[in-house]
Parts: sequence; structure tokens; C-alpha cells
Amino acid sequence: MQHQEGVFMGVRGAGLYYQGWLPEGEVRAVLLIVHGLAEHSGRYMNVVNRFVPLGYAVYGIDHVGHGRSEGRRLYVECFADYTEPLKTYFDMIQCWQPDKPVFLVGHSMGGLIGALYLLAHQKGLAGAVLSGPAVKAPSNIPAVIIFVGRALSVLFPRVGLVPPVDAEGVCRDPAVVKAYLADPLVCRGKMTARLGAELIGAMERVGSEANRVTLPVLILQGGADRLVDPSGAKILYEKVASSDKKLVVYEGFFHEVFNEPQHDRVLSDVERWLEGHHPIRK
Repeated sequence: MQHQEGVFMGVRGAGLYYQGWLPEGEVRAVLLIVHGLAEHSGRYMNVVNRFVPLGYAVYGIDHVGHGRSEGRRLYVECFADYTEPLKTYFDMIQCWQPDKPVFLVGHSMGGLIGALYLLAHQKGLAGAVLSGPAVKAPSNIPAVIIFVGRALSVLFPRVGLVPPVDAEGVCRDPAVVKAYLADPLVCRGKMTARLGAELIGAMERVGSEANRVTLPVLILQGGADRLVDPSGAKILYEKVASSDKKLVVYEGFFHEVFNEPQHDRVLSDVERWLEGHHPIRK
């Protein structure tokens, strides 16, 4: 496979890193990966290694403040700092791969970013795969804490408020957890108050407007996910108005279903779904 990378100008002058993996032969379809909180686009090699040989071009962007992109770590002025560059990158991909169907693949916070992106730009996509989407605020956070967090996001927006992601909850594979902890591109700092408030606001908007989503959607969820509320996937599935939608819950799986010990099972499910929406000749 071929690898390409580069940087384009994102919001507020931040340089945003992107990369892509291309098949040696004809590109038949495109996967656009939208990664999760604190991580980066390079953590999806199981997806890359499965789908590039099938004729898919796989592209990913490091969000502002993540991975190799510029910007304050785990901070945004507003949630559009994620969705607007995604549209810019999508337009770039369409120039590189004209007339190819594009499927958005969003994981965790990337599932939330993807869901919000669909509200404005679903017509340009052939479908969406949302994995462990962070679309529901944790039920154990009292309303007063959310209120205080929103106040801090205005008064002290850059203050670290939320503890780092619990690495042990990422995956049941100890090797994946070890690699996650050793990865210099994974941010281990606290989430800022502004980002926390923007996440809650994005979740609320998706919850109230998901019925505007009508394109084909596949939602994947680890049943033993400790990092996002698994019920969020079911709620999202019920709210989207797509006539073509599917929810798959993997009992006992942790958060990163693409990296779980049985990830081949997950990727096979995704492959079948994609081929059902855009047949790929092998």
C-alpha cells in the first residue's frame, strides 16, 4: 500500500496533520476516519490493514490539539473547530478521489464529531460507521457539576478539569493498553473546561437533532464499555431517521472494538455492511 501525509491550515491558523493509505490498484471506495479524544489517526492500523487490500483508500485527520496537529492539547474554542476542518479535509479527498463513495468512520468522540457532521453534510457521504459514539453524557455526573463546568469554561476555559482517559478501559488486550500508554502522540493530560462544556453541548445537539440523519448508518458498541455509556449507541440508533440503520453490540467488548482481541469479527461485520452498500470486487 501507499502512504501519504501532509498538513493543511485549520481553524485559527493551526496546522492540521492528515494521512492516507492507498491501495496499489484502483480505489473503489473511501473510508474517512474520525478519531477519538486524546488519540490520533495513526491508531487505526487494524482498519487500514483490513480495508486497503480490498480496494479502499483510508484517510484520517488529527484533530486540532491532537496527535501531530497544532493547537493547545484537549482544547477548542468551539466544537466546530472539529467539524469545520473535517469538511475541508473531505473536500480535499473528493479532489483526490473524484466520484468515489466516501464512508465516514467515527470512533468515540469521533463518533460524536461524525454525528454532528452528518447534520450538515450527510448528502456528500455514502454512509457512516459510528463506533462507541460518545453521544450521551455520563449519567453519574450531577447537573450541578455540569453547570459548574460550563461556568468554568467561560471564566477559565483552559483549566484542566477532567482526568485523563482510563487506559485500562480502552481495550482488553494488554498489548494495546501498553502501546497506548507508551504512544507519545496520545495526550495524557486533563481535558480542559471549555472542551468538556463543548462536548456536553454537542451531545445535547445530537440528541435533539439526530432525527435529521437519513443516510445509511452502522453503529458498533462494546457491551462492557467503561469509557462511554453503552446506552448512548442504542439511543442514537433509535433517534436517527435512517430507514437503513443497524446497531451491533459486542457483549463483553471494551471501548475500542477495532482493537479488541476479536477485532477480526468486528471488521468482518463492517466489511459485510460496506459491501452491502458499495460492492467491492475481490
